[in-house]
Amino acid sequence: MKNLEGKVAMVTGAKQGIGQALALSLAKAGARIVASDITHPTETIAAIQAEGGFALGCEADVTDNDSLQASVAAAEAEFGPINILINNAGLFSTIELKPMLEITEEEFDQVMRVNVRGLFQATKAVVPSMRRANGGSIINIGSGTMHRGAPLFAHYVASKGAVFSLSRSMAREFAESGIRVNCITVGFTASKGVLDHPEMMEKFSDYTIAARMIKREMVPEDLSGTVVYLASDASAFVTGQALNVDGGAVTY
Repeated sequence: MKNLEGKVAMVTGAKQGIGQALALSLAKAGARIVASDITHPTETIAAIQAEGGFALGCEADVTDNDSLQASVAAAEAEFGPINILINNAGLFSTIELKPMLEITEEEFDQVMRVNVRGLFQATKAVVPSMRRANGGSIINIGSGTMHRGAPLFAHYVASKGAVFSLSRSMAREFAESGIRVNCITVGFTASKGVLDHPEMMEKFSDYTIAARMIKREMVPEDLSGTVVYLASDASAFVTGQALNVDGGAVTY
């Protein structure tokens, strides 16, 4: 079903894992994709084009305004104004697990800089384009850890709590421009980044599966339907919400 036909979607952190899966899903729904990552998302672009989709790859650091502005300009030159922004880029699998009292100020600042300030900067770069498109949908990728906390990950949990709160503030501020903003609080996902760090799987996999109603690993594609829904006109009256997608681990 091509319910995003004619739309332009920018996905940050699209080189692999969740970002790549979401870019592919949006392309299958008919959107033209601007795939952004700190290094060029070559495989993502090739996969979309192999299925007959349209995609543009950009190298951009979400904490660097110049590269973000260059990506928006390239997107508009290729496809026109941006209708959809998926704020997915962030630090997770490379974070060293450690007690809060051992987390340095530098480590805390780095996680907040990428996961929160990066989302803030990417949104600031894209919203003017969305206004030129007369509206749009911003989907911020959060985490279910903000609902229940998680040991050894205090800075990450704090950053995703900030993503949730920022999403609601953005939703109220941008509504007059026809821009909807929602957050997906994601469960522990067996993405490529996580699978490349076995210590993450060892620490969290059994625990999270036991907590879920649906007793299996979560994979990036489990987010596809929710993202396409929030990006499309099917959710035209939905904004300022946090949708939990985690197999039923959190029920409030």
